[in-house]
Amino acid sequence: MQNPPSDQIPSATAPDAREFAAGGELGLLRDIVRLLPSGLTVLDEEGRFLLINDAAASQLGMATGDSVSKHLDARRAKGIELLRAGRPLVAEMTATGGNGEQVLLTSHRPVRIAGRSLLLSNSTDISEQKAVEDHLFRSAYFDELTGLPMRRVIEHRVQSLIQRYEPGYAFAVAFLDIDNFKHINDYYGHSVGDALLTEVAKRVGLNLRETDMLSRMSGDEFLLLLNPIDSEEEVAEYIEATLQRLKAPFFIDGSEIFASTSIGVSLFPDHGRSYDALLQNADIAMYRVKNDGKGAAVFFDTSMEREALLRMKVEQSLRHAILEKRFCCAFQAKVDIRTKEVKGVEALVRLRDDEGVIQAPGTFINLAAELGLIDELTHLVLAEIVRSIDLINDTFGPEATISINVAAKQADNPAFMRSFAEALQATGFPRRFMIEVTEDAFVTKRRFQDEVVPIFRKMGIAISIDDFGIGYSSLSALADITADEIKIDRSFITDIHLRPRSQGILRAIESLAEALGMSVIAEGVETFEELAYLQGATRIRYAQGFYFARPVFLEELNIVAPVASESRVNEASRPVQENRQAYSSRPNRRYRR
Repeated sequence: MQNPPSDQIPSATAPDAREFAAGGELGLLRDIVRLLPSGLTVLDEEGRFLLINDAAASQLGMATGDSVSKHLDARRAKGIELLRAGRPLVAEMTATGGNGEQVLLTSHRPVRIAGRSLLLSNSTDISEQKAVEDHLFRSAYFDELTGLPMRRVIEHRVQSLIQRYEPGYAFAVAFLDIDNFKHINDYYGHSVGDALLTEVAKRVGLNLRETDMLSRMSGDEFLLLLNPIDSEEEVAEYIEATLQRLKAPFFIDGSEIFASTSIGVSLFPDHGRSYDALLQNADIAMYRVKNDGKGAAVFFDTSMEREALLRMKVEQSLRHAILEKRFCCAFQAKVDIRTKEVKGVEALVRLRDDEGVIQAPGTFINLAAELGLIDELTHLVLAEIVRSIDLINDTFGPEATISINVAAKQADNPAFMRSFAEALQATGFPRRFMIEVTEDAFVTKRRFQDEVVPIFRKMGIAISIDDFGIGYSSLSALADITADEIKIDRSFITDIHLRPRSQGILRAIESLAEALGMSVIAEGVETFEELAYLQGATRIRYAQGFYFARPVFLEELNIVAPVASESRVNEASRPVQENRQAYSSRPNRRYRR
């Protein structure tokens, strides 16, 4: 058993020591006490340690010089206080002993033995347990990647501020979302994406006050609490400075990455008096930024709430439409501008809302993808095509290809694409189909190129790159793409005869596509002048657009045959609107483009 320094142990203990040594049982008891794994000390009311076993000596650092007096004095002072109060105590303390820094759980118990008041103290090393608890706590409340507090922490903080509300007090909540983060993840890899999230967190967290808080909500979403604030102008100035920091390039693993951020801001109490209301309104404002072009910040206002309610209504309508199969297809011809023959037809999905109004895909496709409904919707389109195949053949010809659009998110899901390929095979005419996907499915999603395309190739199904030129396109990227067709986005075709720069881009794409064995189709041809330029200045064979035919609905296929005629193509003197009328005569309907 470790003996304390002589000035700390009363001489009365000497006979006790001789008595322990003399008696066999007492000697055994002495050895047991000395070797106990938990630290044991006995203190009298005058602050003298009557006993310190080996574990306690190690825990109190009795072999580490200066720390001896520090830990012993702390225990002595606390012990005298507890003896005088006559009350027990269980407490944690951190001590630097022979085993390094330890967390000790110490139970202090005042007792009275032989007329003397003593304090029995028993200390157990709980360092490992505390480390596990701390890890579990941080896992539950702090993001492992960025070290930021998670959703529940900032929620509790905001709710506490609301509960302590006094008139004139205000704070701001800003919802931040990194723009196109999924594309960055796909293109550079998840390790770079994780590093980007960490760097974004550092930049946003610069110059925060102790009363502010930045939290990572999930994925690429962050929530910033600015507390307190004096005015909206103060918040706007800080947010603008944050946006400028985020616009500077990030240098990660040798790559220079530009990542803009969209920010929506709500103010307490003006924009909500609960955490949920403030978060929802900041989220609504952030989505306004996303819709308006991204990379900016907007404060919430009530008009956005009306937009959110409209979005909710569309969402509910979309879900009901999926269940009730209230979708239909419009079909638009792809025309050979040299022979005036129909090369193929594209199936364009439309939604009949609760009032029977036909909704164009721009109002629901992105929402369907966001809600996870796009896969079922794509299968509904295929089912509509199968049901109407006889009408398609009668109108456009039995050799016309049938194009179906597939979202980039679907293209990156091999499981869905395999099931869709099986459904195409089950139609009995898989070689009639062409799958249209946007270019980022090729450039940033290698799984589509490596795993999905071979399946369609084996079945004889063609692949088209849709909306080429507005995403991640580069001419060099085309060399690695296995596709049959490039559809040049209408933004390049509109007024092509008046835009020399677009003409140069068009010629470059045309030449490279031709070298790689891909056909080129021009989207959005609407005027005779655009058609005349394509015919006279390019080798492009195919086009699609209102000049030739508007999308025609299933029930009208036996009424309208949207085939480009010789007289139409050559009729330069007749106004374009007159040309359209001849090919859009159909029953009146309520239609929103």
